[in-house]
Amino acid sequence: MTISCWKPTVEGDDGDVKGKIDGLLWYKDLGNHLYGEFSMAVIQANSSLEDRSQLESGPLSSDYLGPQGTFFGVYDGHGGTAAAQFVNDNLFSNFKSFAAEDQGVSEKVIRRAFSATDDGFLSLVKKQWLTKPQIASAGTCCLAGIICNGMLYIANAGDSRAVLGRGRRGTRETLAVQLSVEHNVNIETERDDVRSKHPYDSQIVVMKHSVWRVKGIIQVSRSIGDAYLKKAEFNREPLPLKFRLPETFFKPILSSEPSISVHKIQPEDQFLILASDGLWEHLSNQTAVNIVSNSPRNGIARRLVKAAMREAAKKREIRFSDLQKIEQGVRRHFHDDITVIVVYLNPKLIDNTSQCISPLSIKDRRHVNS
Repeated sequence: MTISCWKPTVEGDDGDVKGKIDGLLWYKDLGNHLYGEFSMAVIQANSSLEDRSQLESGPLSSDYLGPQGTFFGVYDGHGGTAAAQFVNDNLFSNFKSFAAEDQGVSEKVIRRAFSATDDGFLSLVKKQWLTKPQIASAGTCCLAGIICNGMLYIANAGDSRAVLGRGRRGTRETLAVQLSVEHNVNIETERDDVRSKHPYDSQIVVMKHSVWRVKGIIQVSRSIGDAYLKKAEFNREPLPLKFRLPETFFKPILSSEPSISVHKIQPEDQFLILASDGLWEHLSNQTAVNIVSNSPRNGIARRLVKAAMREAAKKREIRFSDLQKIEQGVRRHFHDDITVIVVYLNPKLIDNTSQCISPLSIKDRRHVNS
């Protein structure tokens, strides 16, 4: 039986439960979740920050009678901020509703939450279609993780990534174990998968500007939103011409179905890194894991963001200090928006279901002022 103690949320070491803003950077250096500590950071590169993220720890069902756990999400938006913001506002509440209905956490509950969130956004698109047609081209990659009852669930639609840091027994090494499957058609197996689902469309995946894209438009094959590639009714005027396909379609081109992995947490599992592809463009899985395992916990997400930025500066042959001076919008030519969540796993807490918890909800605040 889980006992929950409803007390004020415990702040992290940075003394600010909502995190801090420093120019284009938002960060929460260290906080506590049900099973350990966590760190979050976001750097803006686009004119408007299109990434969103959240961490929720406490009740995982809307009736508060179900399981306790930690939920975390990274939502890498494209075509504007609308879809990522909608997911940030709705995915967890949808998840809690289905968890209450099923009285627990399962792959089925996660899939239903993704589907309901996508349906909800497409309904919003329909309502706003005539006044804001551009919302039909807004979408977001969606990476979510749930820790509950000693199990770790990772669900992904798009090309964000979750990596586990696992200690190697008898050594001081920490191995990187990728837990998520990416849906980007620049990966050959993903191209093959998309083609198999659309066997009568020879143009379902095409090379454009040296990059593979679905219908020559978008690199990801799964997302929340992107209504114009899911319902033909939105692939017409007044949608801007650059998003319109020359022919209609009779089944969704993109899918919101997540790939889900389920992992029983082991004593050697030390931490998780969840990040948008902006991080992984510049850091390998093992490099990121090495940074986390060899660095102090306080501010570790910020450290990963800066490590990626240093690599981005090196590739463009400019100094890191000069990159930091470049304003949003122009900055996108050097790196993407980058969102990172590091979740530490305390083995003494993973299997303890009778601990007192302080319900926590934290979302990045960088976009408030963008």
